[in-house]
Amino acid sequence: MPAKTDQEPKAKPKKPSDAEQVASYMEQLQHPLKAEIEVVRNIIKNTNPAIKERIKWNAPSYYTSADLLTFNHRLQTKVHLIFHHIAIVQIASDLLEGDYKDRRMMYFTDMADVEAKKEVLEGILSEYVGLVG
Repeated sequence: MPAKTDQEPKAKPKKPSDAEQVASYMEQLQHPLKAEIEVVRNIIKNTNPAIKERIKWNAPSYYTSADLLTFNHRLQTKVHLIFHHIAIVQIASDLLEGDYKDRRMMYFTDMADVEAKKEVLEGILSEYVGLVG
């Protein structure tokens, strides 16, 4: 029989919040377009208060009642967004690329491109949230 001790059981370490996880991820991110990624993150988060951010699939991801979109940081020459809810196929925009049955892609090449596409991205996100809820 194990000996009794007066010590309390060790508490499990507190899991970082979604915001803390994203902040840590971004702090450690090594990407040539990190500044552009930060601006796109802010556009996404500020478009609609229902859009929440977390780390999922090893990258910043966004959701409301369902998963909406995720950054793909493997591309080092562009900022790459993957819109992965099937509702995205209902939105018509020349900036949404790919002919997949359930997703679309969006790319940004530099800060000027982010600024040029900002309003369209906001419109896409607003319509997207309206479709998904």
